[in-house]
Amino acid sequence: MARSRRRSPFCGVTTARSEKDEKVACHRRERRRTAEFLVKRREVELWPVKREFGDPWCMAKDGRQRFDPRESPKLARK
Repeated sequence: MARSRRRSPFCGVTTARSEKDEKVACHRRERRRTAEFLVKRREVELWPVKREFGDPWCMAKDGRQRFDPRESPKLARK
């Protein structure tokens, strides 16, 4: 694996390494709310929407950007 490279030349916009903790919290809130919804089975209440639990644009890596692997070969490494 010493020579492994990315297939697609994209990386995060900021210097954050990962959004894992934020995604875990977001999905936990979603699962909890969905379970509550299924137990209550209210007809008036609407099914929860994904954006209620966490917005991907408010997380640490604010999207992705393209880079040239010939200009910055370090970014192309896994």
